[in-house]
Amino acid sequence: MSFSVDIHSHFLPEHWPDLEARFGTPDWPWMKQLGQGRAMLMLGQKEFRPVLDDCWSGERRIEAMDEHGIDVQVMSATPLLFAYGRPADQAREVARLFNGAAREICAHDPRRLKSLCQVPLQDTDAACAELDIAMAEGHIGVQIGNHVGDRNLDDAGIITFLHHCADVGAAVLIHPWDMMAQQRMPKYMMSWLVGMPAETQLSILSLILSGAFEKLPRSLRLCFAHGGGSFAFLLGRVDNAWRNRDIVRVDCPQLPSSYTDRFYVDSAVFNEDALAMLIKVMGEDRVVLGSDYPFPLGEQVVGQMIREDQGLDASLRAKLLGTNAARFLNLEECMEEFA
Repeated sequence: MSFSVDIHSHFLPEHWPDLEARFGTPDWPWMKQLGQGRAMLMLGQKEFRPVLDDCWSGERRIEAMDEHGIDVQVMSATPLLFAYGRPADQAREVARLFNGAAREICAHDPRRLKSLCQVPLQDTDAACAELDIAMAEGHIGVQIGNHVGDRNLDDAGIITFLHHCADVGAAVLIHPWDMMAQQRMPKYMMSWLVGMPAETQLSILSLILSGAFEKLPRSLRLCFAHGGGSFAFLLGRVDNAWRNRDIVRVDCPQLPSSYTDRFYVDSAVFNEDALAMLIKVMGEDRVVLGSDYPFPLGEQVVGQMIREDQGLDASLRAKLLGTNAARFLNLEECMEEFA
């Protein structure tokens, strides 16, 4: 069986300190434990999401990985924990807290459980400093949100942080969060079904059309979650606009589709035809397995779509399941261990 790496999974600690009491401000996330491995993730006094102990139990995660045939799982924080809207010193304290919790979960089986840290992205210097500490503690990269308030990824401070990621060899997973126009999408998980793919496309285009990729080193390793959102399907529209409207290409010297070799996307598209298009747009070396485990919108049997897709030959299937991820995450030695 091919080496397999799930680069997109989330964790929540079983419990953490009362942040509302610590900082004296309301509406911090916390975990209401319900017993029998069940809990409710709370935001202040509002229920945010029911969760199970596979969020915090290393043992349960390994059991699921064995069941699904996954060799390595890479965990990152649930984006609700980012604290980008809080003072930077508080966000850094929160990052320290959750980065430590991630390493504790990984300690159950550090050979198979890996982690991406979080940083106080609203403060560039603090974010760089926290990344350095986290990498020294064993994280293999960082997860960031696709924006900080009104600042997209082409913001000068975020570009500086991405430069630093390249300098220290940190892989970067970019995850959508705090979705746009939520007042128009109050029901049916529309913010996740419509806003989240749009946020991801916005974050990719903010790097391409702003000329940011001209400033960033090719050594920077970026991956966008959820298949890059709506990016692949609408890339033809973007190229057409670039060719015909000077206001689109004013800061972007190359055709937008020529930048697909600058980043990866995960495979969380849940449809074989969509996966085929994603591979065609991105190239077979730029798509990695990502499940969104353990949440209900994720792939319920991790890697099943890739393994059962009859349109993939064995070589391409191996790339999607693990070889591409090993390159993205610098896990080639780990891949050899599982050979």
